[in-house]
Amino acid sequence: MIVGQVLSQDNSKLRSLARRVVGCRRCPRLVRHREASAATPPRRYRGQVYWARPLPGFGDPEARLLVMGLAPAAHGGNRTGRMFTGDRSGDWLFRALHEAGFANRPTSTGIGDGFRLRGAYITAALRCAPPANKPMPVELGRCQPFLLEELALLKRVRVVVPLGKIAWDGYLRARRALGQPLPRPLPKFGHGAVARMPDGIILLGCYHPSQQNTFTRKLTRSMLRAVFRRAAGVRS
Repeated sequence: MIVGQVLSQDNSKLRSLARRVVGCRRCPRLVRHREASAATPPRRYRGQVYWARPLPGFGDPEARLLVMGLAPAAHGGNRTGRMFTGDRSGDWLFRALHEAGFANRPTSTGIGDGFRLRGAYITAALRCAPPANKPMPVELGRCQPFLLEELALLKRVRVVVPLGKIAWDGYLRARRALGQPLPRPLPKFGHGAVARMPDGIILLGCYHPSQQNTFTRKLTRSMLRAVFRRAAGVRS
């Protein structure tokens, strides 16, 4: 049921990919952590049934904008079953996407609440919540095939916004693995960094809207809003 609800429009290949993502158990450390998080939740979430499985990407299969995060939060997406849904990072991200015209509403608390992306798709470098939000390189490598298949299926993407350096580097590695051209020298991550790929795709750097960044004001709402408004203005 949830796999069918994560996509804004029907796309059989993305649905097939989502089902395979959900069934993945390749990383024992991540399996243990996602299930332990569900078994011993914080008091505010006690009594809720956790998703506690890998998360597929979600959004519009005809997306021009691809947003790439790091990984689900243990008590956010790992709880609700949808990336960025149910945590503070998602609150910031969805509001900014709505303000730029990429979402039909500024908030989302769970699947079935009516939230929909328009012209945008959200994915991540890692599909399971990692301990301390720190994935191991081998885990990112095991997850990469899912991202490669996703990128190949999202044929209309013209702008990519990686949230943080790990996502930025992960997108560049994915392009290399797919045999897609890369600029030389490789562009470096930074908030507000802009890089044009040889095939015309625009890469816009953005700090991750984690509480570590938002509480310290390393990332402000206006900074986040500016990135997505710039993404909305890209026409080719």
